[in-house]
Amino acid sequence: MVSNGSSRSGGPAARGGRPLIGVSTYLERARFGVWDVEAAVLHRDYLDSVVRAGGNPVLLPPVGEWDADAIGFLDGLVLAGGADVDPSRYGRPRDPRTGPARPERDAVELSLTRAALKLDLPLLAVCRGMQVLNVALGGTLVQHVEGHNPAPAVFEHTGIAVAPGSRLAGVVGLATTVHCHHHQALDVVGDGLRVVAGAPDGTVEAVELPGASFVLGVQSHPEADSEDDRLFAALVDAASDRDRGVE
Repeated sequence: MVSNGSSRSGGPAARGGRPLIGVSTYLERARFGVWDVEAAVLHRDYLDSVVRAGGNPVLLPPVGEWDADAIGFLDGLVLAGGADVDPSRYGRPRDPRTGPARPERDAVELSLTRAALKLDLPLLAVCRGMQVLNVALGGTLVQHVEGHNPAPAVFEHTGIAVAPGSRLAGVVGLATTVHCHHHQALDVVGDGLRVVAGAPDGTVEAVELPGASFVLGVQSHPEADSEDDRLFAALVDAASDRDRGVE
């Protein structure tokens, strides 16, 4: 079993310095060419963000078995945004405003998260991804919040305050404006996670896992801002440091 990036052969240095960054995907009905079928799909913004940050993206479909052995070839992981996590995953009754269940995706992404934590694989968890991270560590979710999801495919621009001394503050400073598109949020925070940013209404906007090489969850969508790749760059830097054995 792979225990850390520094023990692997064929890391970023052997691939011309570009870390492999796994990105989780959707399993949705999609139309392309002559086909109208279920497909593993993802917003291209995630891929472009990884590339601009210096990594090579690897799409991870929401099917199959993804444990620590299976993702040992990766240098970092992005948990993408998307549909609501099934409340049964965190022991709560379903609110009627919660979206349809995606059991395959929930199962795979929870497995990916636990595998990444076991390997100390650098992890950036985006929107739903942060919620999956929280659930994987025993946390719960608020199933509906107002004011962060103005309309389908429209982002809310939310000012957030960032905790001094946090990894996030080292990347974006003590205050920034983010792109939000969500109607759920963290409630009980998962074991070990530290809240490091919040919105004016009290919504948790970011969490970190102290002691990990790089585990950052953001409730916003950094991939939606093509002019600001700082979070993806921080992930890629952490992935490169891991391969070099840098603490």
